[in-house]
Amino acid sequence: MTTTITLSADEYQALLSDHQTLLAEQQRLTQQLRLVTVERDCLKERVDAFLHKLYAAKSEVRANPAQRDLFLNEAEALAPNGTPAAEESTPETIEVAGHNRKKRGRKPLDPHLPREIVRHELPEAERICAHDGSRLVEIGTEISEQLDIVPQQVRVIQHHRIKYACPCCDNSLRVTPAPARIIPKGLLTETALAWVATAKYQDSLPLYRQAALLSRFGGDLSRNTLAASMVRVGHAVQPIINLLRDHLLDADLILGDETVVQVLKESGRAAQSKSYLWAQMTGSGPPIRLFSYTPGRGGTHAQPLYDGIKSGAVLMSDGYEVYNAIAAVRGVIHLGCWAHARRYFVEAEAAIPKAARGPESLATQLIAAISELYAIEAKVKDLSVEHRGQQRQQLSKPVLLKIEGLLLQHLHAVTPGSLLGKALHYLSSQWPKLIRFIDNGAWPIDNNLCENAIRPFVVGRRNWLFCDTVAGARASANLYSLIETCKANRIDPYTYLVDLFRKLPTAKTAEDFEALLPWRLADQTA
Repeated sequence: MTTTITLSADEYQALLSDHQTLLAEQQRLTQQLRLVTVERDCLKERVDAFLHKLYAAKSEVRANPAQRDLFLNEAEALAPNGTPAAEESTPETIEVAGHNRKKRGRKPLDPHLPREIVRHELPEAERICAHDGSRLVEIGTEISEQLDIVPQQVRVIQHHRIKYACPCCDNSLRVTPAPARIIPKGLLTETALAWVATAKYQDSLPLYRQAALLSRFGGDLSRNTLAASMVRVGHAVQPIINLLRDHLLDADLILGDETVVQVLKESGRAAQSKSYLWAQMTGSGPPIRLFSYTPGRGGTHAQPLYDGIKSGAVLMSDGYEVYNAIAAVRGVIHLGCWAHARRYFVEAEAAIPKAARGPESLATQLIAAISELYAIEAKVKDLSVEHRGQQRQQLSKPVLLKIEGLLLQHLHAVTPGSLLGKALHYLSSQWPKLIRFIDNGAWPIDNNLCENAIRPFVVGRRNWLFCDTVAGARASANLYSLIETCKANRIDPYTYLVDLFRKLPTAKTAEDFEALLPWRLADQTA
């Protein structure tokens, strides 16, 4: 039996209105659920990325079996028979008919090291021939070498400044003047200052460890004495830093980067405030590495570092907005860094569950495509600038078109707040700068050179953690600049600093200071 319900027009309209209200509420709840789900997934992705950064391997390089023993404890490395591994050796090639045979042997010691000859002779009673009784004569030597290490030798240099007087009157008393020093009345000699500077800024040895090391050899110096000496010598080399900056700003290609540094005693700022160390280096002309301290990261701090850069020069940097402003104001060509673009996709790929990873995932596809660009760069790195540019146009341009196609296809199909979405939007915002490297064979594909130059500071920062004062931060920046510039020019930093500290006090003219630049002073010494 069918029951028919008759509704009036008003009742029907009310029921229809209630139904539409329920549908609208359902749609609202569905959208809200979708939004909450996306936010949850983004937050989970961020947590997974943080845990990966905290506990997983830091390198972005894909797994390589050749690197599996990179961090093996050398003291526990055993040969197959269970004995300690033999001395470091290098294969020596011997030409044999039909093929080359590699002969294993101990790696020779540096021929430039000083050598002390120790003769080992037979006793007189054993220099008699057992067959006919004749006396044995020397016909040659069997030579073997060992590496000897002499610990630090701490000594005191006494300066005797002779006094003179007239034997007939008291009006001609004279004293030999003290020699000019980089730190007037300083306690440490130039060689000692160079040793402390290279130990701290090249070998990342904090001053308190240096003080403990020196005390074992009789050099009872406090950490404060060493710190004060570094601050004073770091300020004394400022004329050389100014000259290096002039040469850097004249370069056709400049690379820039920055990193965090903490200064405890800074006027008007809390000890926990972030300050910054800016790195600048040349990509053309004499290799120069410059570091500068600023209390902030904004354009007001960065712009003065590039005052004087010539119009038409090339600036390589990451995607930090301040560099865009510098390029626009100074009229320079701005290049983007493919290493930074790739890094975001590596982070996005790492956040994908292992079960869902595969060559078909977008992050993996883009990483593989960027790797193709680097494979091309490895192939053309030894070519001339002109030929490298031609090869980039021929080989790299199609890869860039493939990357651009993937970018345009997925840019608006991925949640912007996800790691992959952020990677895609970074790639999109940097795209005009990222593709410029194919226009000139002399332009780099990434900013890795500058990141490598700043790495020694980052390693040292893990040991000494912070700077005490602004003066100390600026002095450290100057000494880092000199040491890293020496390394870039293949000059021993310690030898250079000793020569510089001895000659700088007597420099008077612009030509005198110019002669003290690392590559010029090294030529004079040679």
